[in-house]
Amino acid sequence: MSKKTTYTPKKNTNNQLYTVTEPMELLPFLLNIMSHTSRNSVKSILTRGQVTVDGKVIKKHNHPLLPNQVVAIQSNKAAIKETALVGMTILYEDDAIIVIDKEAGLLSIAAKFAQELTAHRQLINYVKQENHNNRIYVVHRLDRDTSGVMVFAKTEQVKQEMQENWKDIVKERIYTVLVEGVVSENEGTIKTWLTESKAMKVHSATYDNGGKLAITHYKKIRNNDEFTLLEARLETGRKNQIRVHMETLGHPVAGDKKYGATSNPLKRLGLHATTLALIHPTSKELVRFHSKVPKVFLMHSK
Repeated sequence: MSKKTTYTPKKNTNNQLYTVTEPMELLPFLLNIMSHTSRNSVKSILTRGQVTVDGKVIKKHNHPLLPNQVVAIQSNKAAIKETALVGMTILYEDDAIIVIDKEAGLLSIAAKFAQELTAHRQLINYVKQENHNNRIYVVHRLDRDTSGVMVFAKTEQVKQEMQENWKDIVKERIYTVLVEGVVSENEGTIKTWLTESKAMKVHSATYDNGGKLAITHYKKIRNNDEFTLLEARLETGRKNQIRVHMETLGHPVAGDKKYGATSNPLKRLGLHATTLALIHPTSKELVRFHSKVPKVFLMHSK
């Protein structure tokens, strides 16, 4: 059983120090000494980089501890604020990947304005707090006004492996979509060929015109007189695929003026990346990440 050290804190010291008495992994150790704290809260403390072992920041849950090592937990509000992320939360992190839940309005990566806040830049700053040489690599993107699950790589090798094998490693990509009007069919499949114009708009054709084949399966969740809430499962992952396919269906994504919408009830795009399931690049196990559907989607489809 681990026990708290006899420790007299110095003035302005915000660390709680604990001495390891027997070999064990870091997460079980923290759960033991923080028995009145929920498991999720303890994991968040680890993710935020508030735990050190012998002075080194450790975020791995299974980091092995040895007797006489000192575990410190930084609990001051300044430390939490330092690692605070804007417009996003971390769903999962290990040595290979980091998965976030992105809010609508946040850019995935830098666009025209290089200094604008992005998920990518924030994650770079986040991982550099542990080691200045750490990097973050973009694997895929979500539109600025699309929210939900997004994965980044922690090494260039993992990034390349994931991008080169994306079709094979991704087993499930599910979006929740609020569209205009009442969709009559309870479910269906849209299969078209997509091409992009010089004006950066994607166009859809029902025949093979040399474009990229795009397949979207959809299922109706519920509807009112104005909007329908759909679950869309991507069989292919093309740029703006769901947005274009909903326009093709005759029911544009709410708020998507570019692809035919005339309403904007959410004050954002009615598109949310709910689920991403993939084969982990290093463990080769199937992992699934989920983001709750924003309440406003549900409110406008009652």
